[in-house]
Amino acid sequence: MTAVIIVIHLILAIALVGVILLQRSEGGGLGMGGGGGGMGGFMTGRAAANMLTRATAVIAALFMLTSLSLAILAGGDRESRSILDQPPAAVEQEPAEPEGPSAPLAR
Repeated sequence: MTAVIIVIHLILAIALVGVILLQRSEGGGLGMGGGGGGMGGFMTGRAAANMLTRATAVIAALFMLTSLSLAILAGGDRESRSILDQPPAAVEQEPAEPEGPSAPLAR
């Protein structure tokens, strides 16, 4: 299941990059979205821009959906644990005073 969603996610990412690069920016950019100077074209400049904007929005929404589903699937098998639910760990304490005088080391 995860592998299928990852493949769809990658296809959407590539499509999103392609659709964004096709859009005409203020500076011109790649601007291959149609809308040349002639009236005999398939789409006018405004129609091509509207179509590319809608396509970008749809692909971006699908990309976010696959991102969320992958995040949910990745963390779904974990159980939530709190540090407050665990019993306190046994702490070894050192005695405050030495037990007796220490003997000098014999050489």
